[in-house]
Amino acid sequence: MSGSSESVQSRLIRDLEPVVAVELERHLKTTKDWYPHEYVPWSEGRNFAGPLNGDAWEAKDSKLTSIAQDSLVLNLLTEDNLPSYHTEIALSMGRDGAWNTWLNRWTAEEGRHSIVLRDYLMATRGVNPDELEDLRMAHMAVGYETPYVNDMLHTVSYVTFQELATRISHRNTGKISDDPICEGMLARVALDENLHMLFYRNLLGAALELEPNAAMRAITDVVTNFQMPGAGMPGWGRKSVQIALAGIYDLQLHLEDVVAPVLRAWDIFNLTTLSGDGEVARDELAAFINQATSDVSTFIEKRENHFDRLVARGQNPIRLVN
Repeated sequence: MSGSSESVQSRLIRDLEPVVAVELERHLKTTKDWYPHEYVPWSEGRNFAGPLNGDAWEAKDSKLTSIAQDSLVLNLLTEDNLPSYHTEIALSMGRDGAWNTWLNRWTAEEGRHSIVLRDYLMATRGVNPDELEDLRMAHMAVGYETPYVNDMLHTVSYVTFQELATRISHRNTGKISDDPICEGMLARVALDENLHMLFYRNLLGAALELEPNAAMRAITDVVTNFQMPGAGMPGWGRKSVQIALAGIYDLQLHLEDVVAPVLRAWDIFNLTTLSGDGEVARDELAAFINQATSDVSTFIEKRENHFDRLVARGQNPIRLVN
């Protein structure tokens, strides 16, 4: 993958600051503050085993299915790593002017997500609290480091797609939880993620006008190498496979509900301002999408065969797909 030159980065950070200011003002007028404690069923809670001599957690305490538990844990652990994300974004965007104001506001809003998710899981005894804390410690001890160090274009491109991907993951987790309280909570979190995506998408749209070739290269690098920020956390491999099988988040959703609408908003395949490496990058992106679309068909066929076998054995697998 190619990084943008330092001169291009510096110039863009300076030239895009007015856009950041405009998008920040739009965001503040659009978003509404909300309070995590209002979404948590506190009356369901009771003390856990430990210094307060409560009841030890048991699997039967949770009303969530195993797939809903897995997805909630992955989503929460991802949100927990907010300090690392803040650091990475600050390194790539700088801490001056409107950039800094946005970063702090974004961090404050994102902080609500881990608060409400953990409070919900603890009040409802949705998951094993000891295991959750052990996973949090292990995940945050490793932290998160973007492959796009000190690269604003790649970072903004990545968070555009990542925010939308997280929105979909949260919404579908809520739907499969079979708990109206959980679904309502995650719908509220997902709304934040969508508004954050709009900020970054509009910002990169402006970058495409100022530096189309460098921005196009960043988009292609990100799409063709995309991984959720939780990749690599303990249990990620098994849990992510189960989440894909259940239809909470899979390659088809990624292509159709994340990649395609963002590229369409930028009108990527109709841009007439590309040249040189920008045109090469767009061709690479088109080839990748064509191959990934073929991979989707293969995955869907294998998934249907998998569920057919489970049903034949008398099992009733939980999934969002028909």
